[in-house]
Amino acid sequence: MKRSILNNSSNLHTNKLGALPRQKEALWSLLWLAIICGVAFFWGLSSTGLVDETEPLFAEASRQMYETGDWVTPYFNGTTRFDKPPLVYWLMAIGFHLFGVGEWAVRLPSALSGTVLVGMGFYTLRRFGFSRPERAIAYTQPPTHENTQPLARDSERNLLWSAIIGSAIMALHPETIVWARIGVSDMLLTGCIGTALLTFFLGYAQPEFPQRQRNWYLAAYVSLGLAVLAKGPVGIVLPGLIVGAFFLHTGQWRKAWRELHLVKGAVIFLAITVPWHVLVILANGRAYIDTFFGYHNVDRFTSVVNGHAAPWYFYFLVVAVGFLPWSPFLPWAIARLRPLSINDWQTQPRSTHLGIFAFIWFWVIFGFFTIAVTKLPSYVLPLMPAAAIMVGLGWSDRLCLAPDRLKTGVGFWLSYGVNIFVFIVLAIAALYSPNWMGNDPAMPGLPDLVRESGIMIRAAIIWSLAGLSGIGLLVRRSRWLWFVNLVAFTLFVLGSILPAYQLADQVRQQPLRQIAATAIAEQQMDEPLYMVGFMKPTLVFYTQQPVTYIEQPTELADELTSPTSNNSALVVGTADELQEIQWPPEQQDSLVTTDTYHLVRLFTRN
Repeated sequence: MKRSILNNSSNLHTNKLGALPRQKEALWSLLWLAIICGVAFFWGLSSTGLVDETEPLFAEASRQMYETGDWVTPYFNGTTRFDKPPLVYWLMAIGFHLFGVGEWAVRLPSALSGTVLVGMGFYTLRRFGFSRPERAIAYTQPPTHENTQPLARDSERNLLWSAIIGSAIMALHPETIVWARIGVSDMLLTGCIGTALLTFFLGYAQPEFPQRQRNWYLAAYVSLGLAVLAKGPVGIVLPGLIVGAFFLHTGQWRKAWRELHLVKGAVIFLAITVPWHVLVILANGRAYIDTFFGYHNVDRFTSVVNGHAAPWYFYFLVVAVGFLPWSPFLPWAIARLRPLSINDWQTQPRSTHLGIFAFIWFWVIFGFFTIAVTKLPSYVLPLMPAAAIMVGLGWSDRLCLAPDRLKTGVGFWLSYGVNIFVFIVLAIAALYSPNWMGNDPAMPGLPDLVRESGIMIRAAIIWSLAGLSGIGLLVRRSRWLWFVNLVAFTLFVLGSILPAYQLADQVRQQPLRQIAATAIAEQQMDEPLYMVGFMKPTLVFYTQQPVTYIEQPTELADELTSPTSNNSALVVGTADELQEIQWPPEQQDSLVTTDTYHLVRLFTRN
């Protein structure tokens, strides 16, 4: 009954409490989401070329799918690529049809995934982002109830601030920004898992409306199917573990289990996931099963793959850095939920459970990948929305607290001080960062370019001003440090990170694009293209032709002197690698010379 009052009287609350009418609020909400997602995901999305080594693997597999019309088996450079299921390839290939082959279409699925996730986060927080149970309960009372009017007004503000702050945090931190701007499957998986979990919660929180609840649950099954097509079994394993742990924690297992529409959900899930798996196994047989399920799933969990080992505390560091500048408040945001007060959570209405749901979401993913032997920073990307929800709820709570209660909360003010200290550290790190950029031989001259550009000085100024602002707010006991975080990080992204990324692209990737363009223009009939040393997949994407990669230069010399070789060959490599081939100087023709790579034509016949 209380929840029905909540939904039937939401417009009345909005009008009587002085908030914006629903249509105006919707327009302002869309504008807010457009701004934060535009800055985080779309601004300068295609201003740089593809980045070796992973991004062009996805891009080229999608391009070959687009060119050949084979939408079942992904290929890279003429060989099957079973690293990931097809959803990301399909979306990129559709982008090629709509926008042409290029960086924009490659990265668009990731940017859109981030946008959908942030939009769903905003909507969920706007509906159920109560930071305290009493606010949810007061919000369910009729607006004429005299004793609940002040608290209901407080609840309305609470929901709005939760949505505004939580969505901003969800979009604007390094981990999500990085992976939403490159054409790989990680952000797509995160978007699908996050959407599945949020739509599940939207159904779970509305048991009084069976039709609405069913629709949200079925939407969750659709997202789960897409998550599996994005990256495999992990797309259902992680959400399943999260939902199961959440039911146990809240004591809702038996009741909620009956509401899940498992049969309909299973039909939807299988209809999405099974057809492609059947087709790809029919086309490739055991090769697909062993490579994808064996090597890229079981082996990655149980052993170190591709040298990606890390200590047990690795993800503590990844979250601390990847969630900046909000991570200083994450321990406080977790502690304020009092997750160990299980009896309290089990007696509260479902509409108040978003915080504990985010807590379980965060720790299940964190624990799962901490146990896994292979470790990569991107693996914990799906827990970042949960962290944003918890911190957003915490900040909303502080903004809606009465002034006489702000003196309490040692944890909050300790986090406040750590946040200011982080500003100072970031300012110092920005000044000295060019000194730490000289270790990559693929980016010679980058430290000098960064110094000359002044972008790190700009970054130091941004963080210094943020630190001074934070100190001023701390002295005044103000609750607006979250806004300083938001503005400072936004300016840092636009004024320093994106320009630095463009400089790195200029040094690291542009020479390869130049070589690819020259190779296309100079290549003769049936003349092969080789690259010696380390594989750079961008060469395949930008030449749009097969490239033979040979690790040892001496092996190339043997191949070029074989009786079946062509009269000449185009070869890409560093100066040292080309010298190791020991090819006669009179049988070489230099076509492109850069600071990193050279393109030469080697004649095999005198």
